[in-house]
Amino acid sequence: MATKKKVDAAPADDAPRWHAQARVTQEYGTVIEDMPHFLDASVRQEMVTELNQLLADEITLRDMYKKHHWQISGPTFYELHLLFDKHFEEQVELVDTIAERIQILGGVSIAMGGDVSKLTKIPAPPIGREDIPVQISRLLAAHKHIMQSCHDIAEKADDAGDDGTNDMVVSEILRENELQSWFIGQHLVNQPMIE
Repeated sequence: MATKKKVDAAPADDAPRWHAQARVTQEYGTVIEDMPHFLDASVRQEMVTELNQLLADEITLRDMYKKHHWQISGPTFYELHLLFDKHFEEQVELVDTIAERIQILGGVSIAMGGDVSKLTKIPAPPIGREDIPVQISRLLAAHKHIMQSCHDIAEKADDAGDDGTNDMVVSEILRENELQSWFIGQHLVNQPMIE
């Protein structure tokens, strides 16, 4: 008869420790000082701060699109339901682009909803359903805020010599927000559905 080995109850050094508190390897609001990037750490720090604000606002806009996608109703339900979902997916890409730029600059990107809600400058919509013109107006106001932020960041990045951030906020973030704003804004044009 084979004998059983006694199993040690303590986990091996490389085993996961469930419910353990992880140490923070880089604090939010800091940049890696010594990294292979031509921009000075102080410039990268300024850009990371600006980009995290833009990221929080872009995440808020992204989530507003999903909220309105779920809660849309009325005669243009189908068209707006699809359009809001399309814009949501495009916003997902923009959020990822901004977060990656923050990482490239040696920073830590904001990520969790609770943290985003503390940082965003875009007012939260009510939890309930709103009329279509109000939903669209709310989205347009958020787009306008983000477009202005892109303009401001692009100027600061240009002055600081951060061509990568300047290019990203103008070529990707600003232009996509302009396009989305135009698409949804056309739904507020005062034309009857039938004559």
